[in-house]
Amino acid sequence: MQQDNGLTVTLQPHSARLHVLSVAGDLDHHTSPRLRDALAEHTFSPGDGLVVDLSELKFCDSTGISILIAAHQRAQESDVALALAGLDPDIAHIFQIMGLDRLFAFYQTPEQAVAALS
Repeated sequence: MQQDNGLTVTLQPHSARLHVLSVAGDLDHHTSPRLRDALAEHTFSPGDGLVVDLSELKFCDSTGISILIAAHQRAQESDVALALAGLDPDIAHIFQIMGLDRLFAFYQTPEQAVAALS
């Protein structure tokens, strides 16, 4: 677990091929490098799955959204399933307005996302 100015990012293996990345706090211009670094440190293999648990995310600005879009692109290039889980309804609404619900698979809970990717 690593924390950077109010953002905590924790990567936990759920199984050999499926990991859960929990993001808590504020994801903004100042804290987004922590998430970017955590995603860059993780080695993806074809067929793997990654659930980004955002149930403890309190705020997300355009920089944070850009990091998530870059993670989606990297996952696609690596043939890795990526799902977002637990988005606050207000943040989820912003993602929907931006059309990101067509890009990402959204799940109400991390458990639902894990089940869908398993």
